[in-house]
Amino acid sequence: MSAPKKVVLAYSGGLDTSIILKWLQTEYGCEVVTFTADLGQGEELDPARKKAELLGINPDNIYIEDIREEFVRDFVFPMFRANALYEGQYLLGTSIARPLISKRLVEIAAETGADAVAHGATGKGNDQVRFELAAYALNPDIKVIAPWREWDLTSRTKLLEFAEANQIPIAKDKRGEAPFSVDANLLHTSSEGKVLENPGEEAPDYVYQRTVSPEDAPDTAEIIEIGFERGDAVSINGEAMSPATLLTRLNELGGKHGIGRLDFVENRFVGMKSRGIYETPGGTVLLEAHRGIEQITLDSGAGHLKDSLMPRYAELIYNGFWYSPEREMLQAAIDKSQEHVTGTVRIKLYKGAATCIARWSDHSLYSEAHVTFEEDAGAYDQTDAQGFIQLNALRLKLLAARKRRLGS
Repeated sequence: MSAPKKVVLAYSGGLDTSIILKWLQTEYGCEVVTFTADLGQGEELDPARKKAELLGINPDNIYIEDIREEFVRDFVFPMFRANALYEGQYLLGTSIARPLISKRLVEIAAETGADAVAHGATGKGNDQVRFELAAYALNPDIKVIAPWREWDLTSRTKLLEFAEANQIPIAKDKRGEAPFSVDANLLHTSSEGKVLENPGEEAPDYVYQRTVSPEDAPDTAEIIEIGFERGDAVSINGEAMSPATLLTRLNELGGKHGIGRLDFVENRFVGMKSRGIYETPGGTVLLEAHRGIEQITLDSGAGHLKDSLMPRYAELIYNGFWYSPEREMLQAAIDKSQEHVTGTVRIKLYKGAATCIARWSDHSLYSEAHVTFEEDAGAYDQTDAQGFIQLNALRLKLLAARKRRLGS
């Protein structure tokens, strides 16, 4: 790959991406544009601007953008229409943020005339795959630079030495080994590494950042109502909210009640297993509510087919294929299923659990007349079930007769 002339770097303002910024300048002698995304990670982003300026970046080449609404509206909500869970448990909080970051990296590269983008993901993880697959899907000619796969800064000591040699500020707590690594956005926090690397040891309490311990959560349950339109949450307790505002509020409610903790050993796309601590309070509440409204508005055939597609859909997102045709095909089917997923769900929040306790909708398929144990006024003829059972039993009878005949 020829040396890039201008690179757009996904920049957090932290030590690692600051080292990458300087390394790009010294290694390639190129101009660097920084992009810092506000995805709801809960950190002040102005220090990232000041750090970039300190490292010699032209203010015109510093992009800091609040993309929380786009993140929830165009990425989180479409994923939640599918009830997506990777390996049955993980709500994909890190995975779903990467395609949006890559989208903006590629767009900024086009706006600024840059010929390359760069990220700070290591060569061991999933994020390198997610960033790069998304970038290539959006611009097949873009160059992608992954310093962790190129440089010789292979230890924390070497990183700190490089930082000191290049006058990169080092926070005092970074001079020692960080206890664990954290990624955060509006959907979740993810903690991994160091004290969490042994899956046989319980995670320390200080790892958790968004949720109180369920044992310390309020002793009184809280009841909330979430309104849905076409599969997306639109209100809490009757108050209409934008996607990001709604998820922020659900995070506050879920976190207060200790909801959304997950200690999970997952299979990374690159082949190894890793242990992470995830906190997804608002997402856990949202999943329970969405399941609740689907129970009365989604036809059984459509719902069961949708559930059968979900593991494949979740795996595509986890592996970085958000912009693939197969994910878009599945999304079209999922979105079709959501046409009547409109109504209200009542959720109980208590001691680490979010539980659907009531749901109602003008689009409901639930018929009390058909399921009642009382007189049904002719809504359902129970004798019809006999023929239904006999037809479904026919092949089972034939199989049993053969087994008896052959003595096997």
